[in-house]
Amino acid sequence: MPARVLVVDDILPNVKVLEAKLSAEYFDVATAISGREALDLMAKDPPDIVLLDVMMPEMDGIEVCTLLKADPKLSHVPVVMVTALSEPADRVRGLEAGADDFLTKPVNDIALFARVRSLVRLKLMMDEFRLREQTSSEFGVLDQIAADTELDQAGAKVLVIDDSVTDGEVIEETLTPLCHVVREKEPEAAMDIARSGDFDLIIVSLLMRESDGLRLCSHLRTMEETRQASILVLNSEDATEQLVKALDIGVNDYLIKPVDRNELLARTRTQVRRKRYQDRLRDNYEMSLAMAVTDSLTGLHNRRYLVSHLGNLVTRAFMGGKPVALLMADIDHFKDFNDTYGHAVGDEVLREFADRIRRNVRGIDLAARYGGEEFIVVMPDTDLAVAHVVAERLRSQIADELFQTSASEEGLQVTVSVGATVTGTITESPDSLIKRADVALYQAKDQGRNAVVIIEAPLE
Repeated sequence: MPARVLVVDDILPNVKVLEAKLSAEYFDVATAISGREALDLMAKDPPDIVLLDVMMPEMDGIEVCTLLKADPKLSHVPVVMVTALSEPADRVRGLEAGADDFLTKPVNDIALFARVRSLVRLKLMMDEFRLREQTSSEFGVLDQIAADTELDQAGAKVLVIDDSVTDGEVIEETLTPLCHVVREKEPEAAMDIARSGDFDLIIVSLLMRESDGLRLCSHLRTMEETRQASILVLNSEDATEQLVKALDIGVNDYLIKPVDRNELLARTRTQVRRKRYQDRLRDNYEMSLAMAVTDSLTGLHNRRYLVSHLGNLVTRAFMGGKPVALLMADIDHFKDFNDTYGHAVGDEVLREFADRIRRNVRGIDLAARYGGEEFIVVMPDTDLAVAHVVAERLRSQIADELFQTSASEEGLQVTVSVGATVTGTITESPDSLIKRADVALYQAKDQGRNAVVIIEAPLE
């Protein structure tokens, strides 16, 4: 996987060795020999990942990482600290500064490359979601969400799958103040729990005696219910090949046994925070898609979606030999509401009108705001007789019950004119269907309003 890697180390031979190894793996490598130089380079051209030495003069790696993670433009760049420091407290310090991993020299090259690829894959996916969110924000569809460092991790749900009672108890005892922890040692039972649990993090031991932890991780990644969960594996220090496979199949993080409580807490916080940030990005993306095809005032579909969907329905109707009916409704004298009571009351009328449309059409029907005070209802598999009944019901529901608004305690009298038609020849387009309904609508207006007019499709 091509990626831009920044190597930061104050010892030039170390830089050159890593640069050569990464280049041989087809990474695009940039280098820096001080923390300040690294930050300057990243500000100009952010890399996909940073390999950062801890022990550097003037500004050490912990400070560099802290500054990088505090910068909104750089906080999403993964950081792997590569250092001779080996104490658990050193790892925890790096992880709490925002590092994604903390590797002790001498580092196994295969494990390092696997970790780099894993983090870059995650970053590229997140970059795509962030770009879509930025586009939605620029168009005014969404406000951008908080950075992942600002997300609360309280109340997280963690599933622990390990047949070691001792390790399971240590993990549960350590994480319980932060998370709701569920433990299970049997893989099949664990999978059932995972399907229904909506877990933020799943911890899987790769050292279980009777189970294949890697296969379990693979299943978790393929199941719809657990595909987005963070996965952290427990492994032994000498099981490099197993760790590489785990990272390749999509595991997010790992912890070496025996479990260090502080490191477990630090890695859990990181993974829960990242999972919740991913969820927020994904939810915002789905919301932006919905908002792009929805009228913001009424909550009905907008004209853009209507035109696209109507084309598909007309094509399907011709192929299946079933008609599609279309109603075009226009609120009578709507301008008078705005002129007399103001646009805010006019908006209240539009919203209530949209609600009454929803209550009077079927679930399979498509209701949309076509523009201004004009609305369209598309009814699949519906002939003109049924369309006429629905149109009359809608007209009477509007006219017979006053609209409650902030302008009047008694309510406002609102009426609607409706034009109805149905698909005709195989060559008919959605535009011709809408135009025919529009003609019927204006005939209803000419007849004095508060009326329904139907126009049959032209003879084939």
